Parts: sequence; C-alpha cells; structure tokens
Amino acid sequence: MLSFLLLIVLLAMPLSSAEPTIIGLERIDEFHHLFANKRVGLVINQTSLNRNGEHITDIFLKLPNVEVTALFGPEHGVRGQAADGDRIGDEFDETEKIPIYSLYGKTKKPTLEMLENVDLLVFDMQDIGVRFYTFIWTMYLAMQAAAENGVPIVVLDRPNPIGGAVEGPLLQPNFVSFVGLQPLPVRHGMTIGELAALFNDEGWLGDHLCADLTVIPMKNWHHDMWYDETGLAFTPPSPNMPNLETAAVYPGLCLLEGTNVSEGRGTDAPFLTFGAPWIDGTALCQALNALELPEAKFRPVSFTPRSIPGKARHPKFENQRCKGAHIIVTGRDSLNAFSMGLSVIRLLHEMYPDSFRFRSDGHFDLLCGTDSIRKAIEKGASVQELEKLWMDDLNDFAKLRKKYLIYPENEG
Repeated sequence: MLSFLLLIVLLAMPLSSAEPTIIGLERIDEFHHLFANKRVGLVINQTSLNRNGEHITDIFLKLPNVEVTALFGPEHGVRGQAADGDRIGDEFDETEKIPIYSLYGKTKKPTLEMLENVDLLVFDMQDIGVRFYTFIWTMYLAMQAAAENGVPIVVLDRPNPIGGAVEGPLLQPNFVSFVGLQPLPVRHGMTIGELAALFNDEGWLGDHLCADLTVIPMKNWHHDMWYDETGLAFTPPSPNMPNLETAAVYPGLCLLEGTNVSEGRGTDAPFLTFGAPWIDGTALCQALNALELPEAKFRPVSFTPRSIPGKARHPKFENQRCKGAHIIVTGRDSLNAFSMGLSVIRLLHEMYPDSFRFRSDGHFDLLCGTDSIRKAIEKGASVQELEKLWMDDLNDFAKLRKKYLIYPENEG
C-alpha cells in the first residue's frame, strides 16, 4: 500500500475555512524521518515558499542530517525568470556548491546522471490547476525517473488555486505533448499531491512502473476554496500568471495561444485582455455581452503588445495597436472558463472569417487535447454542441478523480 494512502488518516480532523491553510512544506518537521540522512534533490521554482517567504532550498539546507545535492528547475527556471517557452541550460550554485539541472532544456526528465548523488527527490511547486500548465508534467516525468531509478519521491502538497471544478475535454492519445501527457481534462480540479497519486496508482507512469511516493498533505483546505481564501500570499508561478484573476480565466483564454489573436502577452493583463489589429473592440464586446455568459462581462480596449524581458519575447502583433476586449469576472464560482474561451473563439471565427485563423502548427488542438473542437467550430457548431463532445468523458474522469481526493469537496 502506498504511503500516500497511509497519510490520508492524518486528515481526519475538523476543517474550518477560517483557519489558514498549512501547506506540505510547512509540515516537513512532522516527517523528518523521510529526509534524515538523505542526499536530497529538490524539484522547485520561485513558488516553493512557506508563508513567511522562506524558500525551500534555505529551509532544507538548515535541516539536521539532510544534504541538498541537486536542484531541478521546470519551465521558467528555478528562479522563475525565463519567459514562456525559453529553453534553459544547467547551472551551478557557487554559494551552496549545488548543481542546478534544467528540466526545460535538453531534457524534461531527470537523467540517471542527474540522480547519481540523490537518495530522495522532493517536488514542491505551485500549480495552476490546468492540464496545459507544464509544472504537473515536470512532476510526472520526475516521478517516472524516480520509479525507473529506484529513487523515492516526496510531493509537498499545495492548493489548487482555482478550486475543484472540472472542465473541458480529456486529452486524446494522438495529441500528447508537453502541454498534456496523460488523459486529464483541461481543468482537472486536483492538487499536485492528488495528481501524483493518480499518476502512480493508475499505471500512467508506464508499464510496471510505480514510484515509491509519499505525499505530505495540507491542513485546512477543501476543494471549494480559492487561493485567496487560504491565508497564503500568491506568488506568480510564471511571468504571465500575475494574479488569481488571471488564473481564473486561464483555462479558456489560453486557447487564444493557438490562434492569430493576441492573448495579451506583452501587456500588464495577459489572458484578461485579448485582441488584434483587425478587430472592432466595441462590436466584439457587444456581441460577447449579448451571449450573457455566466459571471463574465467584456469591455472594449486597445493595447500595444511590447517585448518584455523575462515575460514576453516578441509577442504577437509586437508594437502594433490592437483592439479587442478586457474580461471582467463578476462571479468566479460559477465561471466556466473553458466554455467562455470557446465562446470567444467561436465568435471571432464567425465575425472575422477573412482574418481569424487557427495556428497552422496544430497548437490549438494540442491545448484542447483533440481536433474535434476546432473542426466543430469550423463547421459552425454552437458552444452547447461543443460541450456535448466531451461531457461523457468528463463525467467518467470525475468518477476516477474521486478515488484520489485527499481533501473534502466542500466546506461541510
């Protein structure tokens, strides 16, 4: 029986949303036996902080009888300063004499050489709760490498910042990429610890592969909570994810990355702002607001995307004036961000047939995890018809998901 399952009993305690959430990193003293006399490799980034702003590296360097021998960084790097998609090389921390291995460069998976001086891997990163946010796949590949090389792995759990709702289609086998390696829906509604257990117990790591996995769970968290209800400060997990409002719309508006419409990179409101030089912002917002989408309003804006070092390198329509919309979230609990994103794209396709395009490299299909959505939009399908394409699969996933939930689905 996996140690993950044994830890569930630690959560059999009253839960009150008035109490601050205690993340896995803040419970390591209770589990010191896992780390004692170990050479530890940390899979981390700039979000790997406790509530006092102390970074996990500094915390582990102070632990008695623990040696930190390697750091592993995901997309954006250990410090979170690389722009989206930038390839990152290996480094060496001269102060602490620790190698820093990139998992977003020549390889995305720890190699045997990288693990040579590691007795235990520890994963601690803030996820966003969306399939195409790459940190969960960095965890997946780290777990796979740990299983292949006989290295135990500990996942320090953190909140899903946008809660426990599930949305969108499941990834289909022909659309596997680093924005989706396994059949999760777009919004999976799970924490990284719950996902780790699902990856492990469902055999998703590969044939006959099972990691020696331990999840250190949180206290005082449930799936109805948004991040700003936890008592924890929000640290941007990537350069274009500055706040929780952006995270709320990201499951749907990220789909614009797969089109020739700017998703707002190169501005101070990525994903909340979108447009193109050939859009009439007033007409678009009138049409969007006429749809009466739940919990969202749109206002016309104009903006000029700029190159921003470490945030947006040569964004779409760089230095060109764009017109479009800014999203105002009026009630996040009922917001279905993925369907909202499809409503935006379907309307753009309808209003600007001579200008709007899906990217020719298939990126839209990779984000959706299927080509059926794009093909249906091109044939004029309504959003209600689109939703029927994935609803049965989503219901099946919701049943599977329940097996791995560590935390209550609501406050009651």
